[in-house]
Amino acid sequence: MTMVYATDQPRSLSVRPPVPLPITVSGSSIHLPDTVVTNADLTRTLDTSADWIVARTGIRERRRLAPELAVSDMCIAAAPAALAEAGISARDLDAVIVATYTYDQPLPSTALMVKDRLGAGRALPIDITQAACANGLQAILLAAHLLQVSAQAILVIAADCASRVTDPLNRTTGVFFGDAAGAVVLTRTETTGAGLLAWDFGSQLSHDVEIRAGGSRLPTSAQTVAEREHYLRMDGRAVWAAATTRLPESIRAAAYRAGLDVTEIDHFFLHQANLNILTAAMTELEVPMQRAPVTLDTLGNTGSAGVLTALHQARTEDRLMPGDTYVLSAIGAGFQWGTLCFRQG
Repeated sequence: MTMVYATDQPRSLSVRPPVPLPITVSGSSIHLPDTVVTNADLTRTLDTSADWIVARTGIRERRRLAPELAVSDMCIAAAPAALAEAGISARDLDAVIVATYTYDQPLPSTALMVKDRLGAGRALPIDITQAACANGLQAILLAAHLLQVSAQAILVIAADCASRVTDPLNRTTGVFFGDAAGAVVLTRTETTGAGLLAWDFGSQLSHDVEIRAGGSRLPTSAQTVAEREHYLRMDGRAVWAAATTRLPESIRAAAYRAGLDVTEIDHFFLHQANLNILTAAMTELEVPMQRAPVTLDTLGNTGSAGVLTALHQARTEDRLMPGDTYVLSAIGAGFQWGTLCFRQG
C-alpha cells in the first residue's frame, strides 16, 4: 500500500491535485508518564552536562514510565480522550492499530491486549512494530486504506517506552529518549476536498540504529545480556545525515503529489528527535520554523509517538483551521521514512 514518489521533479501547473482519501482525525490525545527526568538528573550518571544536552538536542527534560507499567498501559491511558472527542465508543471501532517498537512482549499482540482492555470487541487488532519512529505514519496510512474499503472508525495509538531499551551508561542514546503515547481516531469525512491528499514512503537498509539481540539471528542468552546487546545502538552522524536528507525529500515528494508547493503547507508535524534536525529540515525546505510545533524540548524523542504529540498540541491550541494543509513526517531505524499530507476538514 505504500508508494515512493520521485523527488527530483519540479512542480508543474499540469499536475492536477488528486482526489483526497476522505478521512479525518476526529479525535486525538496523548498520555505522559508522571516521572520527569531533567538534564541535571542525567548528569549524575552520565559523563555529560545539562548545557551540552540542550546544545546538541534541544531537550531539557523527558518522561519515564513507572517500572511496574508497560506500553499497553500508556495506550489504555491515551485512548479514552481521543475516543470521547470523536464521539466514538470502543465497541464501534473496526480496528485498533498499535504502533510501537517497545511492545509489551513478543507474543501475544500488544494491540490485542489494548483492544481487550478497551472493550473493542469487534475490532481487528494490528501491530506495526519495526519501522521504529516511523511506525505511527505507517499505521495511519494503513488505517486510511481500511477506511476506504469497509471500516468506519479506527483507533491508532503510537507509543514507545524507549527507557526500557536505552543503555543507562551510554551517553549517545541516554540523553535522547522519553516515554509517551499518542492516540488518534480516524473516521470518514464528507467535507469536500478534505482528507489525505498524498503520501510518500521510502526505505534504505541500514544497521546504524539497531537492537541486535532478542530475535532469531541472535537469541537471548546470558552472553547477549552481559554484552548489553539488548540495548539500542545508534550512530548519531548517520542519523543526522539520513534525517536531514530524507525528511525534506519526502515532504517535497508528498507535497508534489498533492499539487502543492511546500511553502503553501500550513503546518509541519515532524518526528520529534532532535531540535537541530528539525531546524535543519525546515531550513532546507525554506519554511519558517514557526510552522513546525516542537514538543521534544519537554518530552524528548518519544519514538513512534513523537509526530502525534506535535499534532495533538496543535489541535488542543486550535491552530488547525478548516482548509489548512499539514504534513506528518518521520524517519525511523532501518532506515524507513514517510510523509502524509492532509487537508483539514
